[in-house]
Amino acid sequence: MKISLNKTETDIVCTVGRVAGKMGLKAYLVGGYVRDKILGRNSVDMDILCVGNGIQLAEGVCREFDDCKGVTVFKRFGTAMLKTGDLEVEFVGARKESYSEDSRKPQVQRGTLKDDLLRRDFTINALAVKIEPTGLGEMVDMFDGVKDLESEVIRTPVDPAATFSDDPLRMLRAIRFATQLNFEIHPTTYEGIVDSAERLKIISTERITSELQKIMESPKPSIGFILLNKCGLLQLILPEITALKGAETRDGIGHKDNFYHTLEVLDRLSKNSDHLWLRWAALLHDVGKPATKRFEEGHGWTFHGHEVVGARMVPKIFRRLRMSTGKEMRYVKKLVALHLRPISLTNEEASDSAVRRLLFDAGEDIEDLLLLCEADITSKNPDKVKRFLENYTNVRQRIREVEERDRIRNWQPPITGDIIMKTFGIKPSEKVGIIKESIKDAILDGDIPNDKQAAFDLMIKKGKSLGLKPTDE
Repeated sequence: MKISLNKTETDIVCTVGRVAGKMGLKAYLVGGYVRDKILGRNSVDMDILCVGNGIQLAEGVCREFDDCKGVTVFKRFGTAMLKTGDLEVEFVGARKESYSEDSRKPQVQRGTLKDDLLRRDFTINALAVKIEPTGLGEMVDMFDGVKDLESEVIRTPVDPAATFSDDPLRMLRAIRFATQLNFEIHPTTYEGIVDSAERLKIISTERITSELQKIMESPKPSIGFILLNKCGLLQLILPEITALKGAETRDGIGHKDNFYHTLEVLDRLSKNSDHLWLRWAALLHDVGKPATKRFEEGHGWTFHGHEVVGARMVPKIFRRLRMSTGKEMRYVKKLVALHLRPISLTNEEASDSAVRRLLFDAGEDIEDLLLLCEADITSKNPDKVKRFLENYTNVRQRIREVEERDRIRNWQPPITGDIIMKTFGIKPSEKVGIIKESIKDAILDGDIPNDKQAAFDLMIKKGKSLGLKPTDE
């Protein structure tokens, strides 16, 4: 199979071939770059395998390019990386690896091309193309990787038990590739994941989360989460999501399976947005339902307050997965907490006050919140879905009207705590908070206009009712 390269890639390959020839080394284009080229996917990371000293080869190649600003060497891994143009080129010496049972860190020693390909995770990543001074030579395909690419199959080159025991992270990588490429996992490889699932516990949280994020960024993330669940890995990573599984029936009344509902919401959202943290909000939007599930006689199943409980769970999940606990976490927590609020605005009787309060609480994230709410419409009845989506179109119109009139988005009350304390000559106290809250509520409820004078007048009135006296009286 012939691989097509652009001019920049051809220049790099030919330079590698010439330098390797002068040094008496053999070099190969390997791994994901070869896979992606065959599939016609973009890739900005080129992997060069050297039978010999990869670092020495990298330094020799760098000297041939005017725009190469040096080689970054990773001595611990025996690799080197250089950048030329838009490409990052990584060089590694051929090696063979052995692992101890309680660690994924290998014992490494120099090896042959065959040794190096044998250590790779999947057949589609174990392809190599010989690099010649004139360009690419013959392809080395020891494990029918090209056939697996054509058949859209993820398969380990050796016994799955050995592959996953050596490096359990490969189980997540199998699922990640299956999700990104929409490939099937070979039955034997799948059984190996199921049998080795508990080995994932020796992998660092950071590495696990990195693979999870790549699944989340895939075109259809549900593929990965369904596989994670079936293989037994999801329970080890996100037990809060597996807790959503199942539908219970009582007195002939059932509820939907919130696990599959959540994944449907995630996929629907992913069609309209590649915003990673908005996708996390979709995944976690109903995470509070298991804790709030109740059956009320004569009414049915309820999940009252699940948005509040779910929002409280978000920080714990982010900390456990070693994800950002800053603005990204706060964003997801906010959307989980607010995801039911826009529904009430679809009621024609919803007040302008409710719209103002939602704008105040959602701020710049109001559009993301509405995207989440629209994705949350998972009815099998197309007429019902159409009606709900039309309702949200009306909600957007009302939001625009209220915002243009009242300027509430990202709004802060015109009277600050400092103004209150200076006006009444008091120190920070509960009364300052009461006055600020009264002003905010009055503006949001439409009792007074959103301007400083009206707010100041209310501040004086409320302060006097609390026994305070302005300093200028």
